[in-house]
Formats: sequence, structure tokens, C-alpha cells
Amino acid sequence: MLSAQNRQIRLARRPVGEVRPEDWAHVTEPAAAPAAGQFAGRTRFISLDPAMRGWLDDRPSYLPPVALGEVMRAGSIIEVTESNHPDFAVGDLVAGTFGVQEHVVCDGRGTLRIDASAASPSTYLGALGMPGMTAYFGLLEVGALQEGETVVVSGAAGAVGTMVGQIAKARGCRVVGIAGGPEKCALLTGELGFDAAIDYRAENVKKALRTHAPDGIDVYFDNVGGEILDAALACLAMRARVVVCGAISQYNSTTGVQGPANYLSLLVRRARMEGFVVFDHAPRFAEAAREIGQWIATGRIKVLEHVVRGTLDDFPQTLQMLFRGENTGKLVLELT
Repeated sequence: MLSAQNRQIRLARRPVGEVRPEDWAHVTEPAAAPAAGQFAGRTRFISLDPAMRGWLDDRPSYLPPVALGEVMRAGSIIEVTESNHPDFAVGDLVAGTFGVQEHVVCDGRGTLRIDASAASPSTYLGALGMPGMTAYFGLLEVGALQEGETVVVSGAAGAVGTMVGQIAKARGCRVVGIAGGPEKCALLTGELGFDAAIDYRAENVKKALRTHAPDGIDVYFDNVGGEILDAALACLAMRARVVVCGAISQYNSTTGVQGPANYLSLLVRRARMEGFVVFDHAPRFAEAAREIGQWIATGRIKVLEHVVRGTLDDFPQTLQMLFRGENTGKLVLELT
């Protein structure tokens, strides 16, 4: 039977700068039972992503902002506990955007029943989920990657960055990652096979890019924005492509977003800079998942996850790990 109580994390107020504990409301309400054509489930894993910070601001974006008093939006994996739906059985694991709550009721639309025998459930939130899709389509479609090119990725030790670098290597490219700290840089060049790594906390990024990409950057995959984006723009190769995926260095800014000062490099190098939203490529997600799954199965891609085991109340502090650079790989909260 479904638990009688459903604990939730709701948005209590819109954050200014860094998200604070008082921006959240911890709510308990009766858990709903599934009607005909619905199933109920308990949450097993919750995805934590940098994009969540943007969803909290009341401004136009690719998705509506989370409303005040609304359950926080999040991708998650649930285990079906009760079903009145012909396509879902008790015990099934299902991925979807179910929000930060312990129990859900759903009619199955927009969900994916996952195969836990093929990969760990949390992998469907990372390498086989939105981060993997983001890396795949951002690099191959928007970045128009070609074999033998030099790829630079910022936020390289994060969920998307680790996948970008490994996909580029699988496609026969030279890869330079930018990350914070010697441990992360060593992981990139060691376990993940990047050709070089730059520690932005300890090195002059522009100078290091000149060293590691002496012929220029063919594809720059930007996850951070700010000064690192500026440094990369100064080091572009002719006909380079700059893929704008995110700008985590700017998300908590209270003084406005820092724009690129070196944008004229796009003119000089006949380069292009393009943003994208991964949902635009949704019809091809299955295609990408098949190729990524093959790379994982053959060892060409290693799944890197940072799993925090705890309760729903750990969501606020776990989210902050993203913006403090404390995670390596895909950050997931596992409800124990």
C-alpha cells in the first residue's frame, strides 16, 4: 500500500543570489491514490542539475518558472507501488519529471520505464538521461564535431562535461577539459582519458589553452560562462563552433550576467556561437541512448556519478554542491 503521507520540498520564496534553506518549504500532505489509468510510486532517486537554479527565477525561459508554493521540479526515478495502468506493474522503475517529493501519482505520459538490468537506475538520470542527451546533441549536432578536431569543455568534471569529453574521444578528437582542483583534473586525464586538463583555480586559463590547443579550439562546449568563456573565445581556430550549454558561474550573480568581451573573435575567426535546449532533440533521444549505451558497454565511456544517500530533507544542501563545485560527475540524491 502507498504510504499515508507524502513529504515534499516546495518553493517558498524566490532566491536572490545563492539559494538558501529558507527559500524552501518542507511540506507533508496525504499521499494520493491512483485512479483508473494511473499508477503510484515512491521516489528512489532525484536528479540535481544546474538548470534548477534558473527555474527558480521569475523570468522568461525555455520552461516556465517553478511557481511559489509549487513542488520543486526535478527529474527522478520512482518505483511503482500500486497500479491501475495496463502498461505499468508494481515493482517497475520509471523515469520522469516527478518533482522533489516522496510519492507520486501519474498517468504515464512523459515517462520512461527503465531496465535496471541494463544499467543502474541512477544512470538513467545521468549518462542515459538529460546530461547524456545534452552532451550528445550539443557536441555532435550543434557543435558539428568532426574527427581529429580539438575540443575544449568547461565544467569538465560535471555531469555534462564528463560526457562531452568522452564522446569527443570516442569520435577520435583531442580533448582538453577545464575543471576546478588537481583531483578533478587528474581524474579527467587519468580515468576518463582526456588529453589535457586545466585547473582554472590555479592556472591562467588563456595561457594554458594556448599551450594545450596550439592550433586553436575547433569546438568549445561552454558550461560555465564568464571569464572562462572569454578565455576560450580568445583561442578559437578558424571556423570554430562555440556551444552554449550553460553558465553556472553566473547563476547566483546579483549584479547581472557577465557578457563575453572577446566576442569579436567570432568575426575574426569566422566562427559561430549557438545556444541550444536539449528538449528540441527529444524525438532522437532513443537513437542517442543506443549509441551511448554501446559506448558504455564497450568501456569507451565510463559512467561517473556522485550519489548522496539521504532523505528528502537533504535536497537543499545537496543542490548547493553543484554551485560550490563539490560534485564529480552526475549528482543524484538517493532516498534511503
